[in-house]
Amino acid sequence: MNKPFTAVLLVAALCLGAAVTPAEAKNSIQIKGSDTMVNLGQAWAEAFNRIRPEVNVAVTGGGSGTGIAALLSGTCDICESSRAMEPRELKVAEAKGIAPKQEIVALDGIAVVVHPANPVKDMTIDQLRGIFMGDIKNWKDVGGKNIPIVILSREVNSGTHLFFKEHVLRRGVAKGPEEFSPFALLMPSSQAIADEVTNNENAIGYYGMGYISPAQKVIAVAKDASSPFVKPTIENVKANTYPISRPLYIFTNGEPKGVIRDFMDFAFSKEGQEIVRKTDFVPVR
Repeated sequence: MNKPFTAVLLVAALCLGAAVTPAEAKNSIQIKGSDTMVNLGQAWAEAFNRIRPEVNVAVTGGGSGTGIAALLSGTCDICESSRAMEPRELKVAEAKGIAPKQEIVALDGIAVVVHPANPVKDMTIDQLRGIFMGDIKNWKDVGGKNIPIVILSREVNSGTHLFFKEHVLRRGVAKGPEEFSPFALLMPSSQAIADEVTNNENAIGYYGMGYISPAQKVIAVAKDASSPFVKPTIENVKANTYPISRPLYIFTNGEPKGVIRDFMDFAFSKEGQEIVRKTDFVPVR
């Protein structure tokens, strides 16, 4: 089969939503998953293509849960995820004969952000917990103006949503009963949270530190009332002093081979880890 015809088949398969595996398209890599990591994945893909221009790398977000589901259904080669796989997902993988291989590729701090005009500049974990659960409803109760708080959260398929719920609302207890306020606005992406905070003086939201922008004010966070307030910076996440920090993962089906292995090696290379730093995450190597 000649190369042009192969390319036509590949495009047709992608348009129809069919699984494109390395065996079917050796010069194609499908990466899906975390919105937190999508810019990082795209930056890796662009740099990798300068070295390997013959490889077609497609990167899409949708959330960590979406990426894991794609890996389990065989519709992606690499899953980017801001959380580890859950036991129920591992059971599905086992039933389907899939052996997820986990790699920590970067570290991240979840930034809590407000409108630049908001006078509040720092909060404790308990204050954040009170706001996002809906117990604290007015900014004046945490040192701000007498205006109602608008809560922004990622959607439930987001690894960032799950991590924030477990580590802020539930204080590290994964199966605790605490939930986000029923009045929280569930946003489809980290960029959607950034855009809403930029335009809404009442809003508070959270996203991975790779989305930090001067258009939003980053809140310094303290573990408790007796601890120092710390901002989500590369130095603070690396030193483990920022209280809302986490690893970022890549999953493949078993040991990666061929161009998948080449891409993974690039992500962990000096250049790949420098891209991690340039996209405001923390390198692991």
